[in-house]
Amino acid sequence: MTAGFAATGPVPFRSARARTGWTLPGGARLAVWVVPNVEFFPLDRPVPGGTGAAHDTLAFAVRDYGTRVGFFRVLDALTEAGARGTAAVNASVVEAYPELVAAMREASWDVMGHSWTNARRLDQLSEQEEREEIARVTDTLGAAFGARPAGWLGAGLAERSTTEARLIENGYDYVADWATDDRPDLTRSGLVTVPYTLEVNDKPAFDQRLLTPEQFADLAIRTFEVLHREGAQEPRVMAIALHPYLIGVPHRIDALRRLLGHIRDHDDVWWTDGATLARHYRKETQR
Repeated sequence: MTAGFAATGPVPFRSARARTGWTLPGGARLAVWVVPNVEFFPLDRPVPGGTGAAHDTLAFAVRDYGTRVGFFRVLDALTEAGARGTAAVNASVVEAYPELVAAMREASWDVMGHSWTNARRLDQLSEQEEREEIARVTDTLGAAFGARPAGWLGAGLAERSTTEARLIENGYDYVADWATDDRPDLTRSGLVTVPYTLEVNDKPAFDQRLLTPEQFADLAIRTFEVLHREGAQEPRVMAIALHPYLIGVPHRIDALRRLLGHIRDHDDVWWTDGATLARHYRKETQR
């Protein structure tokens, strides 16, 4: 098995009862980071979850609405709440949607590598193709945003057993593919694993569980309340995963505003981004 992996996964087992001793700035109980997924689905390739054929008009149009309209609703909601996004960006967005890149730069969003396109995932590539893709994504985002990304979220959260080694080669500090904990940790390869979410995530919420906007907001607020309560013992992390073509439609966007407003009503919350959170955790573990 590739170095850095074991049968139990790349993150050594640590139970919820094991204390890490880490703290958050200002004595906060909970770190909150918001992850808009800014993606590109080329019309000439099958869209995951679509008909399986290229030129899938329906699946493409739904996602294209997200880039044309939904993205800016999400951007406005985060700006109004004073929340800085950590955008998981397909690198092909740089060429396909330069206006979105300009908007993210103007908003000072953090950026994670998110594969080249969501239509092709790392576990579908050979080892050499993976090496080339991660390097290409890193270079492209670095040139477009003025700094190479510190974090990685694979399209579809997909990895190969060689992925972490390729990320380290390209200077990455953290990975968000492993939604296995409410606190950061270190992988066997030495990357920080920052908690992502498959719960407070509009993709499974709306596409699989068929939740209403009100139910999604309720789910997220209940998640916040539990993590905030547990954070009195040791800090927790809450991720909010968003896809503009889902949360950014008119009948759902106010559910996001309701959630952000609820969190804003609490003073002992640290709003942060992925890169800052990873650096902070690494510093805390080295104390």
